[in-house]
Amino acid sequence: MELEKAAYAPYDGPEEFITEWTDRIWVGRGIGLIRENYAADAVVHGAYGTTRGAEQVVRSTLMKINAFPDRVGQAADVVWEPRGPQAFLSSHLVLSAGRHTGPTAYAEPTFREFTSYTIATCLYRLGVMEHEWVVRDEAAVVRQLGLDPAEVARRVAFGAWDEEALRPPARPVLEAGDTGPRPDRHRGECEGVLELVEQVWNQRMLHQVEQYVARDVTSYLPRHRSFVRPDGYQRGLLELLAPMPDARFEVREVVAHEDPARGGVRVALVWWLRGTYCGTPVHGPLTGSPVTVLGSSQFHFRDGRIVAERRVYDEIAVLAQIARARGDEPA
Repeated sequence: MELEKAAYAPYDGPEEFITEWTDRIWVGRGIGLIRENYAADAVVHGAYGTTRGAEQVVRSTLMKINAFPDRVGQAADVVWEPRGPQAFLSSHLVLSAGRHTGPTAYAEPTFREFTSYTIATCLYRLGVMEHEWVVRDEAAVVRQLGLDPAEVARRVAFGAWDEEALRPPARPVLEAGDTGPRPDRHRGECEGVLELVEQVWNQRMLHQVEQYVARDVTSYLPRHRSFVRPDGYQRGLLELLAPMPDARFEVREVVAHEDPARGGVRVALVWWLRGTYCGTPVHGPLTGSPVTVLGSSQFHFRDGRIVAERRVYDEIAVLAQIARARGDEPA
């Protein structure tokens, strides 16, 4: 399946398309260009719910740039694959850096600097974004600004996700994701990642992790934490699951791409984690209430094994759901 140039015009390829459009909007402050870059009925799933249309993206972008006017989003990686001759699905890993000099919904300016990671997974058709999942490591920002994550979580606005986004997939995700059929590329690596999710993440067969990861594997997790070796990979997963020991992961999109300049095959996932806050009480008193987490991961392969995973999800969104179930929101 060859991707037509019209899918990423006027740039030289999908990666340049993604990085240049991001720069034009966020660094060049061409906020109104979002109306050209996003379809009028674009679907955007975030950590706090689903929105539709370009206008909500324009408004939220304007407010975030006002809060962090010198923020620069540097492309750390772009994993992409064609979805038909005129469309591609991309997983864009962004390293953001800036200073908090404007007001946000939960704090006056702190004048502190921050860095954080975002993964935006987008379906573009003929240069227009139709479907997006975007997750940010908001807890990293909150902590670097010197704010209390629990207090911030009590103040954030929480919407609802589109019901269709949470329904069981109609087809195996290797055949088709939520955005439609996908190419049969890098099947071995894709199957390996999905087996890891099912066997190690879902079935809790943590002792099998060495079947999938290299000895020198590194897990990059929210709040700029890194875990090394298979033992570290297990510990990072245990930490995520302990508060919700009944939780399960459901993969909704797979993106695979090989780039020799970056050292091999990369596989990206969009996933939901759903469980109940009934385990380790790290977020305060247990509520037994449901928690839904939208997350994304990028896996880097070398010689058939995973040597790195970058996992991004919003821990403030988790705290916000628990606070709402507990009735902790401010009056």
